[in-house]
Amino acid sequence: MTAAAAAGAGRDARVVDKGATRSGTVQSIERAFGLLETMADHGGMMGLSQLAAESGLPLPTIHRLLRTLVDLGYLRQDAGRQYVLAPRLIRLGESSGAMLSVWAKPHLDHLVAELGESANLAMLDGDQIVYVAQAQSRRAMRMFTEVGRRVLPHCTAVGKAILAQMPEEQVHDLLRRTGMPEHTEHTITDPDAFAKALIWVDEHGYAIDDEEQEHGVRCVAVAVPDAPTRLGLSVSGPATRMTPAVIERTVPILRAAAADLSHDLA
Repeated sequence: MTAAAAAGAGRDARVVDKGATRSGTVQSIERAFGLLETMADHGGMMGLSQLAAESGLPLPTIHRLLRTLVDLGYLRQDAGRQYVLAPRLIRLGESSGAMLSVWAKPHLDHLVAELGESANLAMLDGDQIVYVAQAQSRRAMRMFTEVGRRVLPHCTAVGKAILAQMPEEQVHDLLRRTGMPEHTEHTITDPDAFAKALIWVDEHGYAIDDEEQEHGVRCVAVAVPDAPTRLGLSVSGPATRMTPAVIERTVPILRAAAADLSHDLA
């Protein structure tokens, strides 16, 4: 069994245990959602035998669950008999995504109260970073990022924080697709230099955008651990206020907020 298959089997073993020991749970529902999550982790398309290897469930059980999901419209089966996540899931995802701002608001408000600068929640959507929630600084001179704005990840702190959590090959492929356009003279446009920057992020546990997206703006960000999707929290302000000393104070507060948000989303 591959490492991925072993991990999948371990995940499913826990599902079986939960179904057996937790009162009020329905094992078949837990298994069905486990299969959907496994498919999402593998790009949204998998065959029956691959799902069996990843989940550790018997083939007849998987086949019965998959047929039910197909009948409900949450999966489709293509001409090659691969199972594919269906568009009906988009509605659920959109509604759930909209709720991210609700869950994030108290944590963003706390960051603003503690640090005095604007705070953002952003996620990786395809190859882009999209801002999904914000709490604005109360200062007259403040940074404002419109909710819904999309940017490329290579020139943002939140993008770096998220990419640093991803396999190197996935990051390389993403940068190849998007390119690394220059926004200011500080933007990292060389893939090798960017790879070194991500190593720094991984070692230090946070990322900085040092006027790489916009002149005069400095931002610090961390990834939200164990989130259901790739999320990051950031605090941004004028470079004149976001000094090294302020960033040093910001990082532990930002990490604590990310951990608290992760707990709320679990």
